Amino acid sequence: MPRITPTLWFDTQGEDAATFYVSVFPNSKITDVAHYGEAGPRPAGTVMTVEFELDGQPYLALNGGPEFTFDEAVSLTIDCADQEEVDHYWTKLSEGGQEGPCGWLKDKFGLSWQVAPADLGKLISDPDQARAQRAMAAMLGMKKIDVAALYAAADQK
Repeated sequence: MPRITPTLWFDTQGEDAATFYVSVFPNSKITDVAHYGEAGPRPAGTVMTVEFELDGQPYLALNGGPEFTFDEAVSLTIDCADQEEVDHYWTKLSEGGQEGPCGWLKDKFGLSWQVAPADLGKLISDPDQARAQRAMAAMLGMKKIDVAALYAAADQK
């Protein structure tokens, strides 16, 4: 099967973003930096692409110019093991960015992230529809996900 590498389009901040992301996630690294040459279209010597890995998943940051920006139509999801992980990633990624509803945030580069417990999908699609709806209602009232409060709402009778 071919390898799929998400490409993230930046104006000029690709290297800064990649450096930031690899500082947030364990087992992550920048693997290559390429620069524009004389053929352009950007000034020779400026960073064109940055290849990096977040916990083994490859990504490419492209400094393509201001024509395109991120929006919420695409986001990266972090399946967190517990509240400690939710807190860690929420704090790091929202710094200088913008908190959103239901575990969503935009980082300082405008990229959208979903920071939630790994079993959130199972919880809000629980076969017990009343339990699932209580969990969904609780989540809809949160910015950063409070795992204990989410389960408390789901399990109340």
